[in-house]
Amino acid sequence: MSELKLDDLATDTSHRSRPGGRGCLPALVALALIVAIGLFAYIKGVDLIKSTLSGPEDYSGVGQGTVLIEVKSGDTASAIADTLRDADVVKSQEAFTDAAEADERSLEIQPGCYKLQMRLSGKDALALMLQDSTAVSCPGETTLTIPEGLRAIEVQQRIVSDTDLSKQTVSRAFAKASSLGLPRYAKGNAEGFLFPATYEVSDRTTASGLVKAMVAKFASEAADAGLEAKARELGISPYDAVVVASLVQAEARRVGDMAKVASVIYNRLDDGMRLQLDSTLHFAADSRGEVVASADLRAIDSPYNTYRRTGLPPTPIDSPGRAAMRAALSPAETDYLYFVTVNLRTGDTRFASTYAAHTRNTALYASYCETSDAC
Repeated sequence: MSELKLDDLATDTSHRSRPGGRGCLPALVALALIVAIGLFAYIKGVDLIKSTLSGPEDYSGVGQGTVLIEVKSGDTASAIADTLRDADVVKSQEAFTDAAEADERSLEIQPGCYKLQMRLSGKDALALMLQDSTAVSCPGETTLTIPEGLRAIEVQQRIVSDTDLSKQTVSRAFAKASSLGLPRYAKGNAEGFLFPATYEVSDRTTASGLVKAMVAKFASEAADAGLEAKARELGISPYDAVVVASLVQAEARRVGDMAKVASVIYNRLDDGMRLQLDSTLHFAADSRGEVVASADLRAIDSPYNTYRRTGLPPTPIDSPGRAAMRAALSPAETDYLYFVTVNLRTGDTRFASTYAAHTRNTALYASYCETSDAC
């Protein structure tokens, strides 16, 4: 057996890596890279957790100063948030969009200008934009208010008197009924479909654009009220529902009486009675102000003479508002066939199921007129 020597051991290990070789370097580099990636992921993870827990950057406090911001037609919540952030109303886009997502009323924000404080929380900024008091006219804009019960011709006159739009351009807009976006059941007639509301008018507003906005507002309100479906439930056409709403608007002195006035109209129609409404006569004669129609007016030959003809008048007689529209679609359940306002200042209206009771109520009105100059 040969003898193992120390020199042999030294020689046997000569194949291993020598100092200065490349064996350990790749492993060290890989380890450093893994550590760096892990550290980066850790830092980002901590930031994400902090962001999730703390929410978006947001102001607190009562705000300061004021600024005018404009919401343009078609603006999304993100676009509004950008405008608010750029004006320093909110600290970040997310502060507003998070508030908007949590409150479905944010969908009610209308185009236009708003006067807001700066440095508000997203929630406070949203709350202010939902208040009517913060909505203001944009530079170069005015507002046009169309009250309930105006006839189409009176709406035209109001537009001309309260805006810079000329009578000629307004008349042309109304003449092009097919381009106004009227409902298919409107029979090409804008009467009754010019919704009473306040509209913004600027130097960019055209007559046709303004009238289209009124028709579009009607369509929106009608959809919210479920006009077409509820008309079917009542057994009438959507157009007739608008006609009834216009009658309710003209006849009811108080909102609380509108559903009862609607019930009188439907009860008379069901019984085959003439409606005998003075408001339809005044529409035919283009008159206003006379509370009780004269004998001469009741004798006119007109399809709107509901003293002589049964059924509804052929068209709406004014622009009904939201309350009148909803009353026409949800009439009170009564057996009333008559009504008369016995106090023109308070709007006190008496309803009756029999002619005898109605006669007594009419006497109350006559007695009122003996001492009042409102008649």
